[in-house]
Amino acid sequence: MRTAFYISDGTAITSEVFGHALLSLFPMEFEHQTISFIENVDKAEDAKRKINDVFKKTGEKPLVFHTFVNPEIREIIDSCDGIIYNFLEHFVSPLEKQLGVEAKPKAHRTHSIHQNSYEHRIDAVNYALANDDGSNVSNYAHADIILVGVSRSGKTPTSLYLALQYGIKAANYPFTDDDMDELRLPDFLKPHKKKIFGLTIDAERLMDIRDNRRANSKYASARQCRMELREVEKLYKKEKIPYINSTKFSVEEISAKILSITGLQRHKY
Repeated sequence: MRTAFYISDGTAITSEVFGHALLSLFPMEFEHQTISFIENVDKAEDAKRKINDVFKKTGEKPLVFHTFVNPEIREIIDSCDGIIYNFLEHFVSPLEKQLGVEAKPKAHRTHSIHQNSYEHRIDAVNYALANDDGSNVSNYAHADIILVGVSRSGKTPTSLYLALQYGIKAANYPFTDDDMDELRLPDFLKPHKKKIFGLTIDAERLMDIRDNRRANSKYASARQCRMELREVEKLYKKEKIPYINSTKFSVEEISAKILSITGLQRHKY
């Protein structure tokens, strides 16, 4: 199995994002290794040894994705027994010409904490935690979005991801078995209808998830899952609530689709 290294003098998130995006184009498995905060020569030499050891062990040169701005550290990594992919090197010069401004590289700048963005995200995470699973319905006036759906359809992880990545205050409210006899939009949600976004999921997938939580229960039964999903989707259509099926999507993709449909403002940079 080919090894891919993602390394940086900072978090290595940029290296991971670019590297993973490229490798996802190829139908094969990779061994992934991330080394972050390589901030001095000693750490660079140690990272180089790890890369070289993999080459000695496997006989295949590792793929090395990096974003170093320090030339001394970059030279050490570039001299390793790996295949180097330096994203900054390929884009900085053309961008300098386009902008008419010389780049001034600085370590950690890519993920530096901009005060407004940081505060937005921290506040949003605290909000998502305090308003999870219908625990604080009186606080929905402060929500940017309210996710609704049956239990285990992906509301909580999506709420937290929207908060942590984009600074979006996401509450979530579950429709439970008790609601299904005459499913309607609760009165406390009606004033916030424009903020509501629905999640649904394939019945088979919901059964699997629920069975892992409560095996052989009514909660996880095929009949119960299909009934709940049928009723909640009828509600979405009746109330004209936008919704997506989360079955085949990661939390990142679900969040991106929600942002695309709603046009919510991101607080990331």
